[in-house]
Amino acid sequence: MENKKVLFVHQEITPYLDENPISLIGRNLPEGIQMKGKEIRIFMPRFGNVNERRNQLHEVIRLSGMNLIINDTDHPLIIKVASIQKARMQIYFIDNDDFFTKRKSTIADKNGVFFEDNDDRTIFFSRGVIETIRKLNWPPDIIHCHGWMSALIPIYIKKVFKDNPLFSESKVVFSIYDDDFTETFRNGFDKKMKLQGIAPKDVKFLKDTNYVNLMKTALDFSDGIIFGSEKINPELEEYAKSLKKPVLEYHSPETYVDAYNDFYDNL
Repeated sequence: MENKKVLFVHQEITPYLDENPISLIGRNLPEGIQMKGKEIRIFMPRFGNVNERRNQLHEVIRLSGMNLIINDTDHPLIIKVASIQKARMQIYFIDNDDFFTKRKSTIADKNGVFFEDNDDRTIFFSRGVIETIRKLNWPPDIIHCHGWMSALIPIYIKKVFKDNPLFSESKVVFSIYDDDFTETFRNGFDKKMKLQGIAPKDVKFLKDTNYVNLMKTALDFSDGIIFGSEKINPELEEYAKSLKKPVLEYHSPETYVDAYNDFYDNL
């Protein structure tokens, strides 16, 4: 029997970004799951404060070169890769000069102001991951999303690519963290993010896209939900449990690899 394939989509991974509970999960969870015998692929945004030289990122020409259209504008998709040698893991980076490379921070400027186009960046990142997996021709059994910038992947997988042989059997897991933002995406996000296969009722929460509504949309189209932080938004905790889907409560760093691995196997 083939090893199960797990696609990890992380907003933050150390050592590429500063250590925090979410970026540490991005670093340690894939390694732990790989040690359990599963095949893995890992993606994150190539934020401008990721040091390309120190971390030895290089472009993968055969995967780059596609344009993603958002709101009638073409955005070139650049794929870079780096390795964490001692863990024998490759990290794929979704890059674009305007959305990522030219900014020396992640989701806010040096004054802490939330980037106005974080809505477009979220669309670009989610679509970029899916298009790259299609180019790799790698069918994931589990797609595990971490961080709000990956929140559109569940709806894209379940509505747009549900009949694609690469994704038709994929189970989507979404981890909720204490990564709330207080800002609201620009008006029209519900229309801008849509692709063929997504109906108006599917994006009912995205007419007013704040953090909670973005997360609710992600949960609606996920097969399993994990509470990745000890304390999460109480409205989201209540909503997640109301969906009657498999929910895994918070696990400490000492136990989460085993717990997550079992969760994947039982979906």
